[in-house]
Formats: sequence, C-alpha cells, structure tokens
Amino acid sequence: MPFTILPQAAQDLFNLSVTPEQVTLFEQYAELLIHWNKTRANLTAITEPVAIEIRHFLDSLSLVLAMELRPGLSVIDVGTGAGFPGLPLKIVYPDLALTLLEATAKKIAFLEHVSETLGLVGVNYVNLRAEEAGQHAAHRAQYDVVTARAVAYLPVLAEYLLPLCKVGGRCIAMKGESAATELEESKNALRILGGRPTDLIPVSLPGVAEKHYLIVIEKIAATPRMYPRRPGLPAKKPL
Repeated sequence: MPFTILPQAAQDLFNLSVTPEQVTLFEQYAELLIHWNKTRANLTAITEPVAIEIRHFLDSLSLVLAMELRPGLSVIDVGTGAGFPGLPLKIVYPDLALTLLEATAKKIAFLEHVSETLGLVGVNYVNLRAEEAGQHAAHRAQYDVVTARAVAYLPVLAEYLLPLCKVGGRCIAMKGESAATELEESKNALRILGGRPTDLIPVSLPGVAEKHYLIVIEKIAATPRMYPRRPGLPAKKPL
C-alpha cells in the first residue's frame, strides 16, 4: 500500500519533512493495523489504507503545529488506543521520549508489536487508566507534553491530562468541530487543575470536510493532590 499523500501533505500543511524510509514505516504500521484489527483486537473503524494515511497518520502529525520538537522531549499519549497520535510522531521524530498510556492490555500488546517490528526505541508502555497514572509518582507531573485524541469531553479530559503535565508544559487535546464549545465549558476545570488555554489551532486534512482543532493548554500551577479523582468519577461528575 504505497503512501503518496502523506509526505507532501505533511510538508505543505505542517512544514514537516517525512523521509522515504519513514514513509515505509508508516506503510508497515498500516499493514499491521489492518491485520490485527481483523484477527486480534478491535483497534479502529478506519480500515481503508488511504483513510488510515490521512485520518490516522497525517492527523496525528498535525500535533507539530502545537509543540516544539526537540531531542528528549517527554510526551505521554493518553488513551492512545492503536497508537495515535504518539507513534506517528515517534516515527518522524525518533528522539522523542514517548510514553503510551492505554488501559486495554490487547492494545498494549499491539503497540509493543508495532514498535518492535518498526524498530522504534525509547517507547514506554503503561497499562493503566489515566486516573491511576495521574496519581502514580512515576507519571504525575513528569511530562513536557500530554496529548489525547478522541478520549473524552474536554471538562473530563482535562482531569486526565493536567495531573500528568509538568508546570510549564502543555496539554494538547485533538478535537473536532465542538472544540470551541468544549473549551468554553472547561473553564472551571482548567482553573481548578492548574491549566490555562493558550491556543485553538484549526487543522485541515486533504479530502476531509470537517475541521479538526488542537486545543493547547499551558500548565501554569501544580494540580491539587486530590486530582485526578478515582477511576470513573471524572466522567460521572465533571469539574
């Protein structure tokens, strides 16, 4: 499945150079995703190669619009699922210190298999819920960038993301057309959790009609110790 859209679109939209060798890794990733999705685990509803190329891989790479890539930058991808957006970022910028947080063990197994097959090093896998990781000393306030795609409504998601972020770091939530509304409804949660919204970045993808957005939240103060609350409670009683 030769990928022809990704390298040019990444350059045009995100000023990001994707090498032929990296394109080959993306093609292998897509093959693994399709195979595992059919035979091992429910990973994605998007199974056409071109749709994977655009809606999974290129969409993941849009995060470079909201982050300054540098060697050793610590990034945690919360509720990563089949690895989005974390693994595509790791492919194009292998010096990232990437942690993939995922509560489903079968998905962790897939992520480990992909990384091993593609030869990606420096990837950490955490099989926990976000509420658990946020109260764990190894993860709380440890990351420069905390990101998530399609995990939860922003007032809930903020309680998953901000406890993991260092003061001075940033959280990036990948959202659809409801982004501005969600951001408005998250003011109270962000105030409590130590976050401040700094940007709402529109993202256009080739052949995709709906707008995507990156909500950028700066961590300006330590998150109070009681947050995140126990698993399930943020979703039941959003701040």
